[in-house]
Amino acid sequence: MSRKIITLPNSHLREKSHKIGIVTDDVRRLIEDMKEATLKWEAGRDHEVGVALAAVQVDELVRIIVVRNDCNDKKNLEFTSFINPVIVKRQGELVEDFEGCLSVPDIYGKVSRYGKVKVRATDENGQQFRISADGFLARIFQHEIDHLQGVLFIDRIKENSDAFFQLTAEGKLEQLNYEEDVRNNSILW
Repeated sequence: MSRKIITLPNSHLREKSHKIGIVTDDVRRLIEDMKEATLKWEAGRDHEVGVALAAVQVDELVRIIVVRNDCNDKKNLEFTSFINPVIVKRQGELVEDFEGCLSVPDIYGKVSRYGKVKVRATDENGQQFRISADGFLARIFQHEIDHLQGVLFIDRIKENSDAFFQLTAEGKLEQLNYEEDVRNNSILW
C-alpha cells in the first residue's frame, strides 16, 4: 500500500500517538509502508536524504519510528524500526544544528538538542531493546520521538528567531525573515 507523507497544516501532526500493545502483521506492514514512503519522498529530492519517519507522518497515530541504518549513505536503503520508543536518558551539552522534516517541506531551522540519548524500544519481533546514540543520530531520535508527542521541530525554535531557513532549488539554505516569511506564513503553525 503506497502511503503519502502528510504535511502541515494537517492537524494530525499535532496529536499524540498511541502505544502499540502487540506487534502484529499489520504493524509490520505499516513499518514497511513507512520505509517505502520515506524512500519515495527522497527519490524526488536532489539535495535531501530521508533519514527517519514517524508513523504519524503517514497519518497513523501509533508510536513507531523508522531510522535509516546509515544516514550518510543515500544508497543504503536499510532502516531499523523502533516500536514504542522512549528516551530514557538525555546527556551531554545542548547542541544547536539544522533540522528539516518531511512534513514541513523545504523549511529548515536551528534547533538545540542533547548530544547523547539512550532509547528503549520494541523490535518487530516484540522484543525490547536499548540503544545509545550520539551526534546526528541522537538528534534524529529526539526529532522523531517529538513527533510521537505531536511536537514538530519548528515548535522548538524561538519566536522572533533568525533560525528559520528555506531550501532553494539549488540546494542552498537561505535565511528567512521571521516577521515577513515565518510569522505570517500560517502553514508553519
